[in-house]
Amino acid sequence: MGGAFLAAAVLARLGGRIGLPTIPLFILAGILLGPHTPGYTLLSNPHDLEMLSALGLVLLLFYLGLEFHMDDLKTGGRKMAIAGGTYLALNVGAGLGFGFALGWGTSEALVLAGVLGISSSAIVTKILVDLGRIGNPETRPILGIIVVEDVFLALYLAALQPILSGADSLSAMLVDGGKAFGFLLLLALAARFGTKLIGKLMNTKDDELLVISFLGAAVFVAGVSEMFGVADAIGAFMVGLMLGSTTSGERILKLVHPLRDAFGAIFFFAFGLSIDPGDLLSVFWPVLAAVVLTLAMNVAAGLAASRIYSFGAQATANIATTLVARGEFALILATMAAGAGLDKRLSPFIAGYVLLLAVLAPLAAGRSHWLARILPGGRDGRDGQDGGGKDGDKDQEQIPVSV
Repeated sequence: MGGAFLAAAVLARLGGRIGLPTIPLFILAGILLGPHTPGYTLLSNPHDLEMLSALGLVLLLFYLGLEFHMDDLKTGGRKMAIAGGTYLALNVGAGLGFGFALGWGTSEALVLAGVLGISSSAIVTKILVDLGRIGNPETRPILGIIVVEDVFLALYLAALQPILSGADSLSAMLVDGGKAFGFLLLLALAARFGTKLIGKLMNTKDDELLVISFLGAAVFVAGVSEMFGVADAIGAFMVGLMLGSTTSGERILKLVHPLRDAFGAIFFFAFGLSIDPGDLLSVFWPVLAAVVLTLAMNVAAGLAASRIYSFGAQATANIATTLVARGEFALILATMAAGAGLDKRLSPFIAGYVLLLAVLAPLAAGRSHWLARILPGGRDGRDGQDGGGKDGDKDQEQIPVSV
């Protein structure tokens, strides 16, 4: 266990020196020290980390729920909904078509729709912070698209769970789907109307008691969610959504951060342990095709978002390159697919796809001006390398960061 933490930390520190995000490096550490790679094997059985990995997944979605606020859907208004819907239509639609084109199966195609369609909020946020673009005008639609993706993710996973559970008839699938959506609706109602009561139950000045309380609530509801056919991660997300709106929300967000980082690293590391590098070669061409398709769809989505918000070429390039990262949600789907016994090529495909885009995204975002030059108006209407002109830094405090 200590070796897993240290290996992930060392590799992430080395990668951080050249500006790489931590997620692909944690996965790479697992691949290098796993049973499928020649040399020293830290863990011969990836299942040894199964419970800790599951806890990492729960905490990742719980944290995201804490940062998500229902008010975010209102402040962005109609433009945010259109931009987010357009992004999902292009990327999820392309992912579904790509999945069917591969011919691996219908369930596999539905999984690939989510893998290719949903950005990594963790990597996107890190890119915006690292490049100093928080105050840029195009940052609001970028974060708005992430919010719309989060809402879609909850519904998508709830709908996907009965399909992956292997319901043997249409009626059984409808029953499973009804149970899942019913429980999800119950959680949504609790988040909408039970905030005051939940806030009173959680309210305590003692940080120790608060940590035990929110951690117990997140893990317990995640477990109950799984019993009702809702992904455990979505149960944790809904608990985060409830607690984020309470008076203790800010304290919980601060207290859970190191837990999320630690056990999230184990989740990515454990996923790397299960990957055979030899299998990556067998899906090299599908991975490459998926990456090219994702890049093309993100440019199209960037053009659409910029048209909605009346941005220039540089802002368009910033949107397209920042949102291209794929990460934690794709790996959640890989874990669900493996548990459902789907095509064994899915895991190495998703691993290779995530690794490649997680590395390419920050590099592409930092050089987005290259893309801006070839976009419509890129040479005539030069609008500043970071899309925000000279006032980008001045606006930094005016646009709240909400993912």
